[in-house]
Amino acid sequence: MDWVKWLKDYCPKKTMNAEQAVSKIDRGSRVFIGTGCGEPQHLIRAMVKDDHLQDIMVYQMLSYTFSEFVDDPSFLRRFSLKLFFISSTMRKAAFEGKIDYIPSYLSQIPGLFSSHRIGLDVALIQVSPPDRFGYCSLGVSVDITRSGMENAGFIIAQINPRMPRTWGDSFVHVDDIDCLVLHEEPLVEALPRFEDNEVSRRIGMYVSQLVEDGDTLQIGFGHLPFAILQHLDNKADLGIHTQVITDGFLPLFEKGVITNKKKSLLPGRVVTSLCMGSEKLYQYVDNNPIFYFRSSEFVNNPTEIARNDNLVSISSALEVDLTGQVCTDSVGYLFYSGIGDQVDFIRGSAMSKGGFSIVAIPSTAQNGKVSRIVSHLSEGAGVATTRGDLNFVVTEYGIAELQGKGIYQRVMELAQIAHPKFRKELIDVAKGHHYIFSDQLPPSLEDLLFLEGYKSTLKLKSGKTIEFRPLLPSDEFAYRNFFYSLQEKTIYYRFFYKMKIFSHEVVQKQWASVDYHRNMSVIGLVRKGGHKEIMAIGSYAEADGQRAEVAFVVREDFQNMGIGSYLLEVLENIAKENKYNGFTATVLRENINMIHVFKKRYPNANVVTTGGGEVTIHMKFNDTQPLKRDG
Repeated sequence: MDWVKWLKDYCPKKTMNAEQAVSKIDRGSRVFIGTGCGEPQHLIRAMVKDDHLQDIMVYQMLSYTFSEFVDDPSFLRRFSLKLFFISSTMRKAAFEGKIDYIPSYLSQIPGLFSSHRIGLDVALIQVSPPDRFGYCSLGVSVDITRSGMENAGFIIAQINPRMPRTWGDSFVHVDDIDCLVLHEEPLVEALPRFEDNEVSRRIGMYVSQLVEDGDTLQIGFGHLPFAILQHLDNKADLGIHTQVITDGFLPLFEKGVITNKKKSLLPGRVVTSLCMGSEKLYQYVDNNPIFYFRSSEFVNNPTEIARNDNLVSISSALEVDLTGQVCTDSVGYLFYSGIGDQVDFIRGSAMSKGGFSIVAIPSTAQNGKVSRIVSHLSEGAGVATTRGDLNFVVTEYGIAELQGKGIYQRVMELAQIAHPKFRKELIDVAKGHHYIFSDQLPPSLEDLLFLEGYKSTLKLKSGKTIEFRPLLPSDEFAYRNFFYSLQEKTIYYRFFYKMKIFSHEVVQKQWASVDYHRNMSVIGLVRKGGHKEIMAIGSYAEADGQRAEVAFVVREDFQNMGIGSYLLEVLENIAKENKYNGFTATVLRENINMIHVFKKRYPNANVVTTGGGEVTIHMKFNDTQPLKRDG
């Protein structure tokens, strides 16, 4: 179809050049402009060039083209820019007070237009060429553009053959447009600066541990979310419900990682409202029915988000304080980005069956000079996500889980994933705030990435899966609850007396000695509802230069399932790495089951009877029998 000829025949009076179209804008008008990569660059430049346009108030979510003009005093006298999000190209202008930032949840911006709380006189949009029925597509910018267009009194559209035609709620008929300007130009390209460095790789590795096959994901825009996507290529049947599609998704589409088969809301479809990236990405979404573009009041509505089971929200932040408050839009008093979609998706994921949220940040900023995990938010910093909303925080040093935990536990979880050089300071400040016990020991100052190699899983015949990992300081409450769940006989077998109290002081002594080399503790975790609880603990401590003393305890409902034998093998492998050649163990003579576990692994172990009804068992690592798995 020759769409140019069709337009000129169908609506000749509407078809004009950009100068003629923008001349119809009155002085003092409130002008909405399409978002980001969908912005009509040619119309914007024509509007700026038209000197008769004075006192124009511009509303836009993401702005790029105006960055060419914001340093021109004459432009600033004629135009006032009001932005819902500050792009990287507009950041300097924001710091200098040349633009006005409107803090708002993305899901609520369309309502500001429809309620006329923000009145609009004119909308400048960019669309694809019309089909034979006269329908154009908003292409890569449906988001708040549809509402901005529908609530403006006068609509000027730039028809650009390079604008992709997208499926969903993206169509607008030429009858509903007042001026049509035919102009072809490349779309704005927005590629985050991809930092493929050790920090982003480690963060991606930790995030991938939380994401499971079949999850539906939301991932924000920026270099870190872009990098995280690279670490999800080993997953299967992921679904997407997200505000913005970027080039970071392309490899996952090409490898078949994203199938959307297991989504509970609109299965088989990628639900999104915006596309920002390269020409390659725009060609991929063009007329591709897998993409279902909807406006922001749908895509970002927490109740709609929650209709996706297992919705995992992944976003970033500027800083997180020790109580779980998150700042995303300002560096101190300087507005840096915007509230955007983070809060919408964090709240939606919290309501999703099996869903949760992740805030991923590097542990430091300014080349390691400052910590992003902070004792308190910077002066002037705004709280976007509250303490009550935050779930997981991930840095290159690990995963902190905050949901349902008190301030004490939050401090320990977050200090544990801060950069090692800031951990002691964070603990000291927390003591001063009375967030934690005054005798609280700081987390290890060592980089504990090597502990990832000590994580493992064991599937039982019952079908349950046990996860094993090293004990961490933040496990204090779970550790305490584990011991109080044990029967008196089990505690007696472990400690040789009927221990009644397992206090903070007792726990401190236990994990204070854990240095993950000479002294090690490994816990077994089983999922119960929406959380994991400890059901086994195994430890060794240096006895002499060549041997370590080993002990472990398994909760009664998991005994006789091979867990003790498995823990013994795990501890042996770690001890070997740390140059030990054997274990010793002191066991009550009546504890037949424990003695059997040791003899089964080390058939030639030397059992020595000592006083008080105890036996000491000496075991050599070069004298072992392979472990037969329970499941």
